Amino acid sequence: MSQVRDVVIIGSGPAGYTAALYTARANLKPLVVEGMQPGGQLTITSEVENFPGFPEGILGPHLMEHFRSQAQRFGAEIAIGLVTDLDVTKRPFVVTTEFDTVLARTVIISTGASAKLLGIPQEKELMASGGGVSACATCDGAFYPGKDLIVVGGGDSAMEEANFLTRYARKVTLFHRRDSFRASKIMVDRARANPKIEFRVPSAIEEILVGANGKTRGVKAVNPDSGERFELACDGLFVAIGHEPNSKVFRGKLAMDETGYILVKDGTRTSVDGIFAAGDVCDKRYRQAITAAGMGCMAAIDAERWLESHGH
Repeated sequence: MSQVRDVVIIGSGPAGYTAALYTARANLKPLVVEGMQPGGQLTITSEVENFPGFPEGILGPHLMEHFRSQAQRFGAEIAIGLVTDLDVTKRPFVVTTEFDTVLARTVIISTGASAKLLGIPQEKELMASGGGVSACATCDGAFYPGKDLIVVGGGDSAMEEANFLTRYARKVTLFHRRDSFRASKIMVDRARANPKIEFRVPSAIEEILVGANGKTRGVKAVNPDSGERFELACDGLFVAIGHEPNSKVFRGKLAMDETGYILVKDGTRTSVDGIFAAGDVCDKRYRQAITAAGMGCMAAIDAERWLESHGH
């Protein structure tokens, strides 16, 4: 604990690695604690076609390797492990990891968010392999021109995803385990008015059917009210039951909204002076790699200016 770091970045992914790149180039010698999923959500996606600079697309894990290598090239130090505590009552801040304790003049939190999944067999494997399961219509919808898709969920996000996917799909079937929705009436009405969207409610998916090519070919589902079981063919399954910010370790220390997203103001400043947040841990609206990277850049510049204004 004798060494005081100018910047400690908690979490990796596009936000964390971009913050590391910018602070390293500013000669702040950042330490990045990568977390339980180094590289973030892109490491469990396959093809990424909407990140600028890669006209032919790039695999998500490869893109994150580029991010990481570029940050390290300028002197960012990478530490493996999880942050288990952040003491915001002391100056410098005390960052406790699984393996060490670090003092930090500024902290950038970029721990991201995790898509809530259905918890059924093969779901995660098919998502990681590009086998027809996704939690992001904006990211993956273009892969399904003229295809039949299923969207699972009952909130505004599910209605938005279903409507968005009709730009590409032949047909979208919306599954929800109840016949009532959390979504606003205007969003439900908009989805019901779309001729490409069919509602199959109440329905709960029990199993994903996989074809000989290793990709999704359909689902087995059940009507929770009647107990009737049925199969439905599809080319892709989009899970839209929400995201959970990876912010538990910071609860009670930083201001958050009711769902756990860290609140920021004036760019990336949190409720504690000298602590900044970037990416999906504070952004529940856009949730894109490019916007997370942009916020990582903002947080780095905010931290650099904070250090300069405090004489460091």
